[in-house]
Amino acid sequence: MILDWAREFNWDQVDTVLLDMDGTLLDLHFDSFFWMQHLPRRYGEKHGLSAAQAIPDIAQRLADKQGTLDWYCTEFWSRELDMDIVDLKREIKHLINERPQTLDFLRALGRRGKNRVLITNAHPDSVEIKFAVTGIQPLLDLVITSHDYGCPKEDQRFWQQLQQNMPFDPARTLFIDDSEPVLRSAQTYGIAHLLAIETPDSQQQSRPYFGFPAIQTFSQILHLGTGRETDG
Repeated sequence: MILDWAREFNWDQVDTVLLDMDGTLLDLHFDSFFWMQHLPRRYGEKHGLSAAQAIPDIAQRLADKQGTLDWYCTEFWSRELDMDIVDLKREIKHLINERPQTLDFLRALGRRGKNRVLITNAHPDSVEIKFAVTGIQPLLDLVITSHDYGCPKEDQRFWQQLQQNMPFDPARTLFIDDSEPVLRSAQTYGIAHLLAIETPDSQQQSRPYFGFPAIQTFSQILHLGTGRETDG
C-alpha cells in the first residue's frame, strides 16, 4: 500500500508535516513497558499485590478512559492511582529512544523547508521527560500538546483549535501517527495526506491499518516525491 501512496505523493504538495510523538517519532516500547509492567509492579508493591494481580485493575481503569484526555494525563493517573506517575516514568527513562531514522527524517524535512509540528496527546510532563533524553526537540518548529486545548486528537475540537492557533492548509498537510482512531479523526477534519506507523513498539508485532498507508521506518519516504533528498 505504501507503494501506491508513493506513486501519488509529491513533497512539493506539502507545506506542513504534523507528527505524533509516542509510537511515531519515539519507540512506543517505553510507554508499553511503563503501563503494562513497571507501573503494575510499583503499584503492587504499594498495595501488597503482585504485578500480575495489579495488571487487570490498571488495564480496566485505562480502558474506561481510552479516547479521552484523562487517558493521557499524568496528573489524572497520579490522583487516580495515588502514585507519582512522573517520578515512576523517570525511573525507566533509559528505555526512551527515537524510532529508526527519526532524526534523519526531521533534518530532511528541515532542509526542504517544511514546517515540522509535533502534535501529541502526551501530557507536558511526559513531553519534558522525553525531550530531555532524545534529540527531537531542536528539530521541531512547533510543539503542541492536546492538553493545551482540553481535548485529544480523537476529538474534532482539537483540529479546530489547531487551525485557529496555527493556520495551515489541510490540503497541503501530511500527518503521521500510529493511532488509527486519531488518523480517522484527522481524515474527518480534512487532512489530505495521512500515514500510519506499522511497528510503533519495536518489541511487538506490526499493526494492521485499514484504509491508511503505513511505513516501517522513515527511510521509506525520505526519497519520495520531487526534489529528491540525496543525503537524508
